[in-house]
Amino acid sequence: MAGTIYDYVSTVTPDNNETMSLNAVGVIREVTTKNQVIHLGVDGSEERIEIASGVIAYIDYPFNVMTAEDGNTLFDFWHTSTKGSGKIKSFKLAYTDGHTYVVRFDSDMNRSRPVGYHQSSSVSFKVLGRVLDA
Repeated sequence: MAGTIYDYVSTVTPDNNETMSLNAVGVIREVTTKNQVIHLGVDGSEERIEIASGVIAYIDYPFNVMTAEDGNTLFDFWHTSTKGSGKIKSFKLAYTDGHTYVVRFDSDMNRSRPVGYHQSSSVSFKVLGRVLDA
């Protein structure tokens, strides 16, 4: 039975072989959409157009508080040119559903540093595809 993003995205190769793994705190939000447009007529009619049939997926970690280790991992992946290089390069994300996805950052790096923890409103990834499970 299908029920994860993995079931709806294709296998792709990341820009590099780095894998990020995070210990999630809070609720992780998954957003999926399709490249579709709906035109509404003044008479109430609709014209529905599917531009592409593939799934567009995002994973959003809305951390209220994350460990210093996870905060440093995110900071490192976002800033290091051989990893994420901001929003430019793709890498692997070992996700909480047991699958590994190819992702890239879809948000800027925004964090505050209270003692012992890192806080961030959210860290978002665009899912580009999946890594084939072994």
